[in-house]
Amino acid sequence: MDQWANLLAPQLRALVELAAHDGHMTRAAAALGVPQSSMSRRIHALEEQLHVPLLIHDGRIVRLTAAAERLAQQVREPLRQLAHAIEDVIGDADPDHGTVRFGFPLTMGSGHVPDLLAAFRHHHPGIKVLLKQAHGSALSADLRAGDLDLAVVIPAPERLRHVRIGTQQIQVVVPQDHPLAAREHIRLADLRNETFIANPPSYNLRQLTETWCHEAGYTPDIAVEVTEFATIRELVFRGLGIALLPHDDRLPTGLTERPLTESFRYRRDVTLAWGATTEAAPTRRLSGFLLHHFN
Repeated sequence: MDQWANLLAPQLRALVELAAHDGHMTRAAAALGVPQSSMSRRIHALEEQLHVPLLIHDGRIVRLTAAAERLAQQVREPLRQLAHAIEDVIGDADPDHGTVRFGFPLTMGSGHVPDLLAAFRHHHPGIKVLLKQAHGSALSADLRAGDLDLAVVIPAPERLRHVRIGTQQIQVVVPQDHPLAAREHIRLADLRNETFIANPPSYNLRQLTETWCHEAGYTPDIAVEVTEFATIRELVFRGLGIALLPHDDRLPTGLTERPLTESFRYRRDVTLAWGATTEAAPTRRLSGFLLHHFN
């Protein structure tokens, strides 16, 4: 199969173009950017290699045989995919053009990360960023498998190159009319009798919430599990419980954030992590932008 691909790609491309132009040799040659004589030689060379007639000559008119039409139809898409694959590889050497597969946590779907991605797109319109949202362990697995080039990961991933780019301060989120809303600081022990809204057990913040509460001497009463921070805040606003969440500069109306006492204990690092493959030039563009602008 490699032999046919190496020998016949230019000839097959000529056949596809000829079929697209209804056998008009001059127009097909112009579309390929080659002289008509080169176009004819490619088609004849393909006939010789395959030992199959491809053209029917009727005076000045050239028509494709049924076999040629069938072959052109079947190789059109593979040739297009081959061209795109080569363009992607070549584009990796150009820092201002190419594709970056970028991941970030489900819990950061609003606010700072989308703002930064919009700003990056404005400054580097030639770079396509393919986005994936997942929780930390899934993002780390995708980075190790080579399915992502770069990701914001919480917590720091094991066995992957990463750097801390920020810190999330965890605070208590309550409705504005909640008795705790009037306090300047809240002790974690004071939440013993509260109902919690939290992420599912596989999420890092859920695990931290349970660990911190156990250290304060109790098991948190988690009544509702939600993946998205925005939804958790909506449910807190509606009085279904309280939550431990990262500080939000865009806190919705009707909610109050209050810091925990010994707040230095209740925080988590935000890291930027790289995939297992070699960092391509467009990925360096995005990683450099995020490192410079994240905080």
